[in-house]
Amino acid sequence: MEIAKKEGGQSVLLTFHPHPRSVVNESNSLSLLNTLEEKLELLEEVGLDHVIVMPFTKSFSRMSALEYVRDLLVNTIKVHCLVVGYDHHFGRNREGDIKVLKEYAELFDFRLEEIPAQTIDEVKISSTKIRTALRQGDVEKASEYLGYAYYFSGTVVHGDALGRTLGFPTANILPDDEEKLIPGQAVYAVQVEGPDWRSAGMTNIGLRPTIGGLNESPRIEVNMFDRNEDLYGKVLKVHFIQKLREEMKFPSTKELTEQLGKDRDEAKAILGHSIN
Repeated sequence: MEIAKKEGGQSVLLTFHPHPRSVVNESNSLSLLNTLEEKLELLEEVGLDHVIVMPFTKSFSRMSALEYVRDLLVNTIKVHCLVVGYDHHFGRNREGDIKVLKEYAELFDFRLEEIPAQTIDEVKISSTKIRTALRQGDVEKASEYLGYAYYFSGTVVHGDALGRTLGFPTANILPDDEEKLIPGQAVYAVQVEGPDWRSAGMTNIGLRPTIGGLNESPRIEVNMFDRNEDLYGKVLKVHFIQKLREEMKFPSTKELTEQLGKDRDEAKAILGHSIN
């Protein structure tokens, strides 16, 4: 964007959908950090002029590095300055890299800007490191690497209303995209975003071992501190702020309820919410 402004051009970001790995390796299950909709929302917030979502197909994956640069970047997009990461690969069998791009930049007369590895505390940031942090429940580290609090969107579905009987009514959320990576099983302090509101809260992701839920799939249950209305069918965004503790089994629902009270107080303190 800085280059485009300086040279009187337009900023254009090229991305692909679906994820190339899902096309090249159909058996490879994906854990996406962003759905396409989330990616476009984040890019719009940045202020880009244009985003091109290129359909990634089998035939497209067979383009050579030369065809990709000549036919798409140069002849179609009319690239003036290409900005890519230091470890960028492209073309059939990932044959193209930054070295090849430097040759093509000279051949086709465009500038090349290389983005160096981004580091925090001397650690190179990568999608693999972010995924690992999320699976371990370290949402703070993941958010530090991402530059924003990690989140997912999902629809509120019917549960068994057990939380309400314990004094902690929850919204059971079904993620909108099954390929979206959900943080590891634990209890988290979260911010919940509704259609026109935000609420502090806490989320349990897991099997609910105290009440015999070990034979079911993991659930995502959100207890909101500021809302208690019927939300069935509504789409919510859950922003993960900090892990409170691991999921654990308690001797009885009484001990579970006591711990939930402690979790709520801790979450309120973390989120700057008034405790009452």
